[in-house]
Amino acid sequence: MNWVLTILGIAALVVLHELGHFLAAKAVGMRVERFSLFFPPKLFGVQRGETEYMIGAIPAGGYVKITGMSPTEEIPPELIPRAYYMQAPWRRIVVIAAGPGVNLLIAFVLFWAMLYSGNLNGVTTLGNLNSSVQTLVANTSVLAVEQGEPAHGVLEPGDKILAIGGHPVTVASAMHAIGAHRCAGTPTEGCRAQTPVALTVRRGGRDVQLSVYPRYSRPAGRMLIGFEFGASAKHFGAFAAAGAALSEMWGITAQTLTNVEHAFTNPKVRKQFSGIVGITADTHEAISAGAGYALVILAFVSLALAIVNLFPFLPLDGGHILWAVAEKVRGRRVSLTAMWRFSSVGMLLLAFLVINGISNDISRLGG
Repeated sequence: MNWVLTILGIAALVVLHELGHFLAAKAVGMRVERFSLFFPPKLFGVQRGETEYMIGAIPAGGYVKITGMSPTEEIPPELIPRAYYMQAPWRRIVVIAAGPGVNLLIAFVLFWAMLYSGNLNGVTTLGNLNSSVQTLVANTSVLAVEQGEPAHGVLEPGDKILAIGGHPVTVASAMHAIGAHRCAGTPTEGCRAQTPVALTVRRGGRDVQLSVYPRYSRPAGRMLIGFEFGASAKHFGAFAAAGAALSEMWGITAQTLTNVEHAFTNPKVRKQFSGIVGITADTHEAISAGAGYALVILAFVSLALAIVNLFPFLPLDGGHILWAVAEKVRGRRVSLTAMWRFSSVGMLLLAFLVINGISNDISRLGG
């Protein structure tokens, strides 16, 4: 069932991307010949009006075919007014930008929903994707207890520390209270405090009194008992969640572009790239891990689709936008030869990353 949800989730991102192009093209009066999920050869198709709706055999994306996408395309005279290259540059930009624009909107809405709802699974994943945005707030619950440390066998995951020495505590005051205990003489690594920490914890619906002797940690420079505080989702209002979602998107975009740049010079970064198989496998793991995690990963994939599609090389959306803008600035059309000559270098670099991603997928599948 999880694999079905995975495939449906990725297919939905592709369909919604192409739907953005489709609806924008219809809105500005262009003629859409085909709306396809996946690439040819055709598995199934149905004609509705002037548009064929198709499912292809190669699951590597999708496309919308608009009449006159190439300046050299032969078009019946009656269709020329509705051809892509006969439209004003701004209309072409709107149509092309609508696809990645939908992916950006999906990423924003899903990020915002996780932050605003306070879904712990989701906000934890967002914090891991972009550590510059604080999505979690530490609390006095016990998340984990370290093996071999004083708290091991005394505290249990899920305990909530209510007080130390009879005084209610926050995370900061609990750390201070534990750190206030001292070893005899000059502290040395692992020395035991002279006095125990008196803890009041909530466990299984009742309050329990516990006692534990801290030990000095030289790396930390203070007394510790060896446990990790839990965390809760930070509260975001509607506007704060929107701002945090945009910050997440900006941070992830900057990191993605940096990784793409480093992939050409750093083998370790290159090994992290995935093709469609790897992306599908990662999405499947996300869905298995829970709804919050899965939605954040789908939003991340949607954002990545938008970023890659906006690279300024034909036949990507960014290439079409670049040349429409160039035509507007120059006041005349750029030759198709010049467009492809410029785009060929970028597409070779992108093809290198795609082939590298597929190679990584094959290596992972082979163990």
